[in-house]
Amino acid sequence: MSLFLYKLGKTAYGKPWYFIVCWIVILGAVLALLGVNGIKVSSELKIEGTESQKVLDQLAEKLPEASGGQASVVFRVPAGQRLDTPERLTSIAKAVNDVYSLEYVINPAEAYAQAASGANGAQAAAASGGRQAGSNQAGSGQAGVSVPGAQSSPGAQDASEVGGLQCADMSAPFSPMIAGGVPVPGVIISADGTTALFQFQFTVPQMSLPESVPDTVIEAVTAVEKDGAGIEALPSDSLTAKPSIGSTEGLGLIVAAVVLFLTLGSALAAGLPLVVALMGVGVSVGGAYAISSFISLSDITPVLALMIGLAVGIDYALFIVNRQRRLILDQGLSAREAAGRAIGTAGNAVVFAGLTVIIALCGMLVIGIAFLSTMALIAAATVLIDVLVALTLLPALLGLIGERICSAKARSKAHAAGTEVRHGVARGWVNGVVKYRGLVMIGLVVVLGAAATPVAKMELAIPSGATANQDTAARQSYDAITSGFGEGFNGPLLLVAEPRGASAAVTPDWLTGIVQDLNALDNVFVATAAGISKTGDTAIISVIPKTGPTDAKTQRLVRDLRASDSPIAQKYGADIGVTGFTAINIDMSAKLAQVFPIYVLTIVILSLIILLLVFRSIIVPIKATVGFLLSVLATFGIATAVFQWGWLHSLFDFDTGGPLLSFLPIMVTGILYGLAMDYQVFLVSSMRESYVHGHEADSVEHGYEQASRVVVAAAVIMVSVFAGFIFAEDIMIKQIGFALALGILIDAFLVRMAIVPAVMKTFGRLAWRLPKWLDRWLPNLDVEGDRLISMLNRQNGADAPADARRQP
Repeated sequence: MSLFLYKLGKTAYGKPWYFIVCWIVILGAVLALLGVNGIKVSSELKIEGTESQKVLDQLAEKLPEASGGQASVVFRVPAGQRLDTPERLTSIAKAVNDVYSLEYVINPAEAYAQAASGANGAQAAAASGGRQAGSNQAGSGQAGVSVPGAQSSPGAQDASEVGGLQCADMSAPFSPMIAGGVPVPGVIISADGTTALFQFQFTVPQMSLPESVPDTVIEAVTAVEKDGAGIEALPSDSLTAKPSIGSTEGLGLIVAAVVLFLTLGSALAAGLPLVVALMGVGVSVGGAYAISSFISLSDITPVLALMIGLAVGIDYALFIVNRQRRLILDQGLSAREAAGRAIGTAGNAVVFAGLTVIIALCGMLVIGIAFLSTMALIAAATVLIDVLVALTLLPALLGLIGERICSAKARSKAHAAGTEVRHGVARGWVNGVVKYRGLVMIGLVVVLGAAATPVAKMELAIPSGATANQDTAARQSYDAITSGFGEGFNGPLLLVAEPRGASAAVTPDWLTGIVQDLNALDNVFVATAAGISKTGDTAIISVIPKTGPTDAKTQRLVRDLRASDSPIAQKYGADIGVTGFTAINIDMSAKLAQVFPIYVLTIVILSLIILLLVFRSIIVPIKATVGFLLSVLATFGIATAVFQWGWLHSLFDFDTGGPLLSFLPIMVTGILYGLAMDYQVFLVSSMRESYVHGHEADSVEHGYEQASRVVVAAAVIMVSVFAGFIFAEDIMIKQIGFALALGILIDAFLVRMAIVPAVMKTFGRLAWRLPKWLDRWLPNLDVEGDRLISMLNRQNGADAPADARRQP
């Protein structure tokens, strides 16, 4: 492998334009494909096999008109004013009708008329779409439901009846909106007249909507703000949730550029890793968008790929460029020979490091969750492309630069200092760590253990409008719904009830009884019959809880309703399924919490095997794995304190604490594992190289001194890139960026830079011991390319080839 990479590096160096043009063509093809196919992403996070998803699939089969995506808009006026003036009602009615005229939006009046022409009263009520209760989280796929207190269309039955079935007594603090004597379908007004809630349903699930549809809806409803009526329109998060890249991410690149310049000592050399990383993310992220029409691509996936692609792309190029410069300055090699050897040695380590990240990401496939698998595969493909770019495009760019990669000043300084490079700061640090190694190990373990304690209280969920910043439309919409109608309207539940027995059918008395008993439950604000399937064996019921979507009482209500031995299920002989944002949220968090220990165990076993192969040691893999677990637990503990408890929330630019993203632990664990092993490889392999090459007594100090500078620079760059995403508007991106930046900070600077040398010095020669039988059985991966260097030295002898030595 090392010899192949050595030849590849020299070839790319000697014929740079072949490789440069190839990558430009690849990027051009990706951009062309992107232009043809367009971009299609969704905020839907779907977990197959959960109870809520089974209910949605059941609805799609038996009552497809109830399985489309849902959205809501709040109209409000300043306190002390009312919406129900003729001018304002007319303005809202026009905006609502404009929305209903759009493609992919169900018009309740038309649906009611079509159903009434050839269906019984129950079917007509189900098709009418009626009142859709509450703000639905984007992509939940919650079906449309009716809310009493409003009529679907002119001439519809009394609001207290749905499908001819008598519903709960309506004393709710809202009323249907009537403009010009005609009810406006889908709109209710709060008792104080300051807030109107407009819910509507799409004809297809949120995932299948063209990207332009939510934008067109927002444009239609915000038109009321321009007619001088003094109305404010607030779209819910289901219409506005779009993770985006802002200016703060660029700050990470600026910091990375400064660090590269300080590390490499040349603006020309510092620019190469940035160019390589940008090419890598251009191809990978552009490719992800280009195929978004053919796969289910969540909107967070390309952003995650961008984070990882920039970080590892810069780091891998930095390792190779730094190795080439050291070969030039320390051994006097020509730039061409040094480039080949850098690709054959550091490039070999990059291949292994990249494969480690890829394996960790692909390990998420065993979890069996489709959107996580897609995220993992695209992130893994991004890392693979970064590795390929570093091994091919980077030496080609080095070929264009030639001997200018090192300035004359740097060469003179290196010649004056001799071949052994000394780093005073690194030597002083490692000497201190080694001297007080017992205190360092115990102290840092205690600190990291204390930081990890909040993990016991960590809550997982999908962020909603409740945790958005207060100046956003999503948060203002959520708060307006809460104050005007009750917090439960932000997370309605949809129940699907089926009589037990193959030939059983839904009867009016049976459904009315279930609805009445549901209304008698403590935490139910109102329950309403919402429709019956055409086959007559399935009924849907809307349930508005008294508490919000993430409230523990709402979660208990969902569990109680689903229980097969619940009083209602037993009394009426019914199988009851529950879906909706809250139900999906509960199922997703439970599923991810269930598979997380399995994934961590997989990562631990994988870590032990890979590090055993690389370092041919028993102590090193165990030490590295324990250190990684400390890093991960401390990261999640601090993230819980910050984002859930709200510590330092103003520093990180968010207003309200809330649950952590459901898939954050799994995603961050996989990524951090791969990146932590990168630093483990580059740092500990340097110690092993020193141990093998005659520095047995001080191999830890010597190896640390030689590798620490580039590892620290790489870690600072990664932290900077990830930290640039902390101030993104989207809370999901903010949490992922924070966790990755913090995880790298802890793992690189506390675990790898302090605990690792302390442990290695404590065990001494025992750290490199391996049973003879295992030593014979394990293959020698030669990650650092020692065999390549030995072969080249034997071939060259004292007289190197003409191009191997720098020409005067």
